[in-house]
Amino acid sequence: MSEYKVIIAGCGGMSRVWLEYAKSRSDVEIVGLVDLYQEAALERKKEFSLEAPWFPDLAEAIEKTGANLVFDVTIPQAHRNITLTALEMGCNVFGEKPMGASIEDAEAMLEAAKRTGKTYSVMQNRRYNKQIRALHTLIKSEGVGQLGMINADFFIGAHFGGFRDEMDSPLILDMAIHTFDQARFISGADPVSVYCQEFNPAGSWYKGNAAAICIFEMSDGSVFSYRGSWCAEGAPTSWEASWRITGSKGTAIWDGSTQPYAEVTSQDAGFIRDSKKIEAPLDLEGQEGHFGCLDEMFAALSEGRKAETDCTDNIKSVAMVYKAIESAKTGQKVML
Repeated sequence: MSEYKVIIAGCGGMSRVWLEYAKSRSDVEIVGLVDLYQEAALERKKEFSLEAPWFPDLAEAIEKTGANLVFDVTIPQAHRNITLTALEMGCNVFGEKPMGASIEDAEAMLEAAKRTGKTYSVMQNRRYNKQIRALHTLIKSEGVGQLGMINADFFIGAHFGGFRDEMDSPLILDMAIHTFDQARFISGADPVSVYCQEFNPAGSWYKGNAAAICIFEMSDGSVFSYRGSWCAEGAPTSWEASWRITGSKGTAIWDGSTQPYAEVTSQDAGFIRDSKKIEAPLDLEGQEGHFGCLDEMFAALSEGRKAETDCTDNIKSVAMVYKAIESAKTGQKVML
């Protein structure tokens, strides 16, 4: 019998990568597919040659299948109900970001995980990229000295169609969560406050605000600045953003696609001082993206420890999202 009896909650397009991963593990059995729309579940069932039945309701699915793990791949508005139901019924949960559709949702989910003693880990696949792991190692080794500024630019013209086009804050809520979480990962620091201006530029095809500028004060005294747009046509950045990180000894650069590097001062005097280039070693062991993050989630569950993206940590990245939106609405700096 398989160690992990998994229910897939949410059978939309994103469920494919979760199912691909599940099918790659010999200790995982898909025992149920949950979706409001039976045709979506049946499409995935056929696509992945699954025997698992369809259920319109998660509680019924858990009760009838004996599942012990739920993959929550639903839309953000459904995360709270799915996660609370699964945790209260004795299942661990691995879920897509963000934790919830509000900070209140996220806090309720965190509290439920603590109360039940079950695991709730959140997908942050963009941490599991060999370049960003190398950049993290470079910064952690104090290669550029004490951090002063962390700067990220994200400019892509993304024509999704569907629910993102109707969201109030599509960029910050659905995409900036990645960049915010990456900033925490790269720096090793947590947010203290945020000031944000959110807006919808001319020519945008989104109903909500598809662009934002955010300034975060961080716990190590550094400042993280974010500039982003999901309706920027031409000259796109990487989906990983474009990074410039300045420290007391030098500057680290990562374009989001190629190997990161740093230029570190090699002199003790001079007006503009010479620097030497240091390339960050690409030494990631294991898989990248969703598969890498899921590997860590399963390893943590097996070893009885918290995953890198456990809800107790990820709540800090989620707070960056909702406090940034609050700042944009109030026009004031907001404390985290």
